[in-house]
Amino acid sequence: QVQLVESGGGSVQAGGALRLSCAASRYNIRGHYMGWFRQAPGKGREGVASIYTSSTFTIYADSVKGRFTISRDNAKNTVYMQMNSLKPEDTAVYYCAAGLEGANPLSTRYTYWGQGTQVTVSS
Repeated sequence: QVQLVESGGGSVQAGGALRLSCAASRYNIRGHYMGWFRQAPGKGREGVASIYTSSTFTIYADSVKGRFTISRDNAKNTVYMQMNSLKPEDTAVYYCAAGLEGANPLSTRYTYWGQGTQVTVSS
């Protein structure tokens, strides 16, 4: 079945950076929306960034604009998210998603989800 495997999470101090990767298997990311989401303790899952893999289209949550950058390598079937100027409020489990079912790429209406990778930002 389709697998999305996230990596790159970890613990950093505020102001630091991390690069998350999402490798897809048994799913060709070309021509699809791919999204990054996060869920902090006690909160719902929120959309962070999304990319349409056959164009330059990207969309970001207001809270991460100018700090996070989503990108893709179709040849490697992988989506990335570079996270700079990290803040303690960015602490969450970050999930990769594929197979958008609706019209809003930042909604949680995706078919496939990874297991998540923890990002912890200390002050």
